[in-house]
Amino acid sequence: MPLAELIGLLIIGAFAGVMSGMFGIGGGAIIVPALVIFMGFTQVEANGTSLVALLLPVAIFAAVSYYRAGKLNVRVALALAAGIAMGSWFGANIALGLQPDLLEVLYGLFLWYMAWRNIAPRQWWLDYRGIKPQVVLEETVVADRSPRLLALCVGFGILAGVLSGMFGIGGGVIIVTILTGLLSFDQKLANGTSLGALLLPTGLPGVIRYYEAGQLDILAAVPLALMLVIGSIFGARAALGLPAGTVRRLYGFFLFFIGIRFLFL
Repeated sequence: MPLAELIGLLIIGAFAGVMSGMFGIGGGAIIVPALVIFMGFTQVEANGTSLVALLLPVAIFAAVSYYRAGKLNVRVALALAAGIAMGSWFGANIALGLQPDLLEVLYGLFLWYMAWRNIAPRQWWLDYRGIKPQVVLEETVVADRSPRLLALCVGFGILAGVLSGMFGIGGGVIIVTILTGLLSFDQKLANGTSLGALLLPTGLPGVIRYYEAGQLDILAAVPLALMLVIGSIFGARAALGLPAGTVRRLYGFFLFFIGIRFLFL
């Protein structure tokens, strides 16, 4: 591997790791567009390579930090992980059957929807005008022994798994949004629980499908995974020191600008 390419992969992995630790994502939302834009990968090859990098428990130290802070629900994380593993193979098959241009547009729209949910512009405008104060849950009590909740989490995990296989993400982009938007988790608890769910090799079925199609680069995935581990530690520390609402909006803006590339560039 050329030195310039190796350095590029290390930088991408480090940045993705910081974002992973801060926002509870696997890092694929950074890795995939970076591989396409800066490393010349096709969309499908970037998807497969990203999933390989995310197979290892790259966010383990970040997850430990969240767990020690009481911001990781283990039972919910396991239920989500089971669902992701079920869905990733189907998502990979969908991606491999789509035209590359269509896949990029779908990915950009997906990122913009997630950005809108997290930025919550209407609520922000109301807060600015003083009409309705924003209520940010900093502590959440979760009935994690509820069979209904765990069944829902498996279902949500399957959805995240399908999107994981389609777009080469770990599934955290969907998981965090669902936990905060539908299950009333506070942002930090959602981040930590998402990272816990992604510690297991949930993307393996999708990786196998991309491998069978010859659409991944294992050598490129190794430096990405190494730097994901290191970067996620610093990202988790940064997120735990910020207000939950601030973390959520930063995440939304991050997704918005990434989406611009796929829709217009």
